[in-house]
Amino acid sequence: MTYQKAEVEGLIGSGVPGGNVREVSLQPVSSSNNGLPTGKFAVAAVFLLSTMAYMGASPSASPANVPVASVAIEGASVDTPTKGKLFDSLDRYVLEDYDNKKAFSDFLPGVAGIFGKPMWSFFVNRGQGIASFGVESKNYPLMKFDSANLAYQNTPFLGFRTFIQGSRGGEDFLTEPFSPSNAKDGYDDDDKPNRYMYVGLADMEIQEIDDVNEIETKATYFILPEENFGAFVRKASFTNIGDTPVTLSLLDGLAKMEPKGGPLDWMLNNLGRTLEGWFEVDHFESNPAYPIYKMSSEPSDSASVTIEEGGNFVLSVLEGDDSTSFLPIVFDPTKVFGQGSSLVSPRELTVKSVGDILNGPQYGFATTSCALTALNEVTLAAGESIGFTTYFGAVDKVDQVADIVDSIKGAGYAQAKLDRTREIMDELSAGVTTETGSHLFNGHVKQMYIDNGLRGGVPIMLGDVDETTLGKSTDEDPRVKVFHTFSRIHGDLERDYNWFNIDMTYFSQGPGNYRDIAQNRRNDVIFQPRLGSFDILEFLSFIQADAYEPLTVEAIAFKIDDKAKAMAICDEAVGTGLEVLGHYNQLVDILTNGFVRPGQLFQLIDQLGIELIVDKWKFINTVIAAAEYIPIAQFGEGYWADHWDYYIDLIKAFLMVFPDGEEKLMYEHELKYFFSPASVNPRSKKYVLDYTFDYKGKHVEQLGATYWDQSKLDAQKGYLDKATGRIGEAANWQSQEDGAAFTSTPIVKLFLLGSIKFATRDAYGMGVEYEGGKPGWNDAMNGLVGMIGSGMPETYELHQLLSYVLSVVEKFDRGLVIPAELGVMIGKVNDALDTLDATGYEASEDLDSLSRAVPADLFTYWDTVATARETYRTQTKYSFSGVTVEISGEDAAAMIKRWIAQINLGIERAFKIGSQGDGDSGHTGISPCYFSYDVTKWEENGGTDADGRPTVNALAMTVGSFPLFLEGPTRYMKTIEGDLEKMDDTYSKVLGSGLRDTELNMYFISASLKGQNPSMGRMMGFSPGWLENQSIWVHMSYKYYLQLIRGGMYEKLFDEMKAGGMLPFMDPDVYGRSLMECSSFIASSAFPDPSRHGEGFLARLSGSTAEFLSIHAPC
Repeated sequence: MTYQKAEVEGLIGSGVPGGNVREVSLQPVSSSNNGLPTGKFAVAAVFLLSTMAYMGASPSASPANVPVASVAIEGASVDTPTKGKLFDSLDRYVLEDYDNKKAFSDFLPGVAGIFGKPMWSFFVNRGQGIASFGVESKNYPLMKFDSANLAYQNTPFLGFRTFIQGSRGGEDFLTEPFSPSNAKDGYDDDDKPNRYMYVGLADMEIQEIDDVNEIETKATYFILPEENFGAFVRKASFTNIGDTPVTLSLLDGLAKMEPKGGPLDWMLNNLGRTLEGWFEVDHFESNPAYPIYKMSSEPSDSASVTIEEGGNFVLSVLEGDDSTSFLPIVFDPTKVFGQGSSLVSPRELTVKSVGDILNGPQYGFATTSCALTALNEVTLAAGESIGFTTYFGAVDKVDQVADIVDSIKGAGYAQAKLDRTREIMDELSAGVTTETGSHLFNGHVKQMYIDNGLRGGVPIMLGDVDETTLGKSTDEDPRVKVFHTFSRIHGDLERDYNWFNIDMTYFSQGPGNYRDIAQNRRNDVIFQPRLGSFDILEFLSFIQADAYEPLTVEAIAFKIDDKAKAMAICDEAVGTGLEVLGHYNQLVDILTNGFVRPGQLFQLIDQLGIELIVDKWKFINTVIAAAEYIPIAQFGEGYWADHWDYYIDLIKAFLMVFPDGEEKLMYEHELKYFFSPASVNPRSKKYVLDYTFDYKGKHVEQLGATYWDQSKLDAQKGYLDKATGRIGEAANWQSQEDGAAFTSTPIVKLFLLGSIKFATRDAYGMGVEYEGGKPGWNDAMNGLVGMIGSGMPETYELHQLLSYVLSVVEKFDRGLVIPAELGVMIGKVNDALDTLDATGYEASEDLDSLSRAVPADLFTYWDTVATARETYRTQTKYSFSGVTVEISGEDAAAMIKRWIAQINLGIERAFKIGSQGDGDSGHTGISPCYFSYDVTKWEENGGTDADGRPTVNALAMTVGSFPLFLEGPTRYMKTIEGDLEKMDDTYSKVLGSGLRDTELNMYFISASLKGQNPSMGRMMGFSPGWLENQSIWVHMSYKYYLQLIRGGMYEKLFDEMKAGGMLPFMDPDVYGRSLMECSSFIASSAFPDPSRHGEGFLARLSGSTAEFLSIHAPC
């Protein structure tokens, strides 16, 4: 039976993953699934899909298979879901009485197609849903961005509102659909309307059925796709569900509309009243249906005044056979709400008609205006509907509104665009279309794939210029390139700390955090094999000489150095006649002066008025085929200890598709080293003597681990291009002494990474030190850095990394050509190991009686190796010498085996030292996750830190333990995948430990943190069961489940799923949001309020999607 099927044709160009027909049938283990290697991972996927019936997900068992009446977007019938139905005929998740359920936030995907210009938008299950939307970032809102806690309160009043003045059978009424004052609350609900929210991949719809006034109101929200302008769209309809005619006048739209006038987020939140002095509403062509919300100038006190030439527009088109009628917009809130500045009720509508408001004066100066579409005195027969569509957007020049008006006025335009945006999302997710007995599970797979792409980017293949490139990978033809689109950092109403950005351009994308991108691109090559080794090479190029990586990964850019190639492209793209000579020269300059991204290229072409005489796909493919690509990243802040943890996953995925490509991947590429403007301080400058939190004593902390290095910034200025005033791209890459970029093969970069991480193990040889200023994956352990902390997760990943390098070296028996500076450091590390062996300490070590005090021989080894690492970093701070040395394959293998033996010994020590916490004596037999080190003896070295505190040299240490964290055993399982007995033992111990939430049948991110030092991290400030303090962190739970599959424990995984430990097999009322969407956290049973146990929070876009797809793909 075929359980998984994907059929895609013409998906936004042939470059999108799944663009070729792909049908995956379940095959015997010995078979090959469309070129994917078989083995235990293939078995896991088969087992996952084929056991839906085992889990009770048959059509008769699942509430998601109850028959449902169709949910129409338009029409006169009242279509509502059958009670208990979880999805509608469009596969959208259904929430009945949504505004009386647990509050949650969510968002529309911000995808407008490859050749579209997206906007961002967030919604909540309160009021009419939409809580904020705008362009690019929250700096440019049309509806102001609020954090979730405020959005839940403000959305019903400051968001979309609908006011209906009606008359039926001689009786007048005034009603507000979706008003919170008329929401069901579980008490006396007989006369209150029924309300529904429908959450889809591409859109969100709300519906109210008011049996008292016999009016059905619906509104569908989506992002306008595939246009040369961006718009947020609201498609509203009103239906007479009574038996007699009704006459309606109504106002419908935003209660508060922000103007265009530069970056506004900070000023709206801090100088809101002052800012209103610049606000005004103009009308394009003096038409009341074409309001423009703008500021007279950008607010500032600088000598240079910037006049605002653009504005935010609102255009509302009446639906009909000939949709050319634009409706007037009421923009003066006092004409609707009177002096009721709370905007709770439309006071003026109790004494005035909509017609009165339209015929009277309105004012839009020095105030925040509204944007309400007005429809006056329309009579609907029984069963008849009327609707209109409102478009919200921004233009840089007001006269651009004319073209937008022409574009949107056609009959059926809105419905066609809604259909198209749904098609785009279906096409993007078609590669994982899944057919099981559980419709809900099928939808969950698609949603997880989409969310994974929104976080990591969807790889689009470019450079297909003729038949010779079609179907080839980036490794087979240098003309073929990859561009990841649709991605952005996961900032939203609940993650209000993250600054998201969505470029309002074609090929839209935004920057992302290194960890997020590396995790969520793990499966790229599985779904888009043409990508080849691209992701691996890009991320390995970001490894720095000091073995750290930058924080932010931006989209790659392209440049053409060969002017002749650029001119040939322009010959074809714009022609060679004298009449286009100006545009021809401009386009040549764009292509050869600096570098651009695809969206920026089209944006410049549009701004300059250059007319292309070839279609956009042909043009961009020709440009990219001739260009070289440039990876771009930014330091950001600190160095996270886990950024390198994800490389082996990328490599394993590649080898599943290209098992014969390993030698070429590892040895036949030359990669640069990223050059960061920040440096890691040596211990002598970051071991700081400070008072304890109670000021009763002093202790040594690790503070100021990294710093902005002015000398590095000065070095980068040497690459200043005087013609452009910009620092050249070469400044971002480590050079050698002759100025050329220093390069190494991928296997050497992995070896360098492993060598330095091996030299960064803690004083007991257990965890890898958090010495770069940031912790690992669990960044809520931020205080652990100050506690001279280390992590076992990185040790397990180091074990995997070195084991992989060893396998490559032994398989191909080729030497490693490494920087001479690294060779010196390695020599010192091995000498220190020789010295440690000579002491006889390890030979006589009794693991059953380890002391908390670090033994002197181990401390000396640690100090010597750390000094060697610091010396290496000093030598390579600005450049490599360019001198290399070669280590033979045989010598490299022997060295790595010795290092792995040391790592294994450190792992044994870690299990003996153990964890310690509330109810945990340290003898659980489960891998601990973190350690801290207390410097018990030190000497001041004469230095001070930036705050004047003395710096010290450590002379002796003791090790401290922490409670259990799920990441410990999860990563440990990677090292025992082939040992089913150890896997089962670890699983049983975790199941019976303080990591198990027995109420929810899930796993806490940590055991109880009761009694722990508040200095360990920010999670100590949270309530138990919330965020990183003993909640259910879904990502790590899914990583744990993935390891069960990788370790062959299939039945255990499905036991977990059946018990409700995995979406979508949870109680929807407990989870409190769409079961198709995976939230980042779930409030655990440790949370004080039992009514919130099992509630999901922090919407979507997490690493859980990558883990889930690795279970599903498989990888």
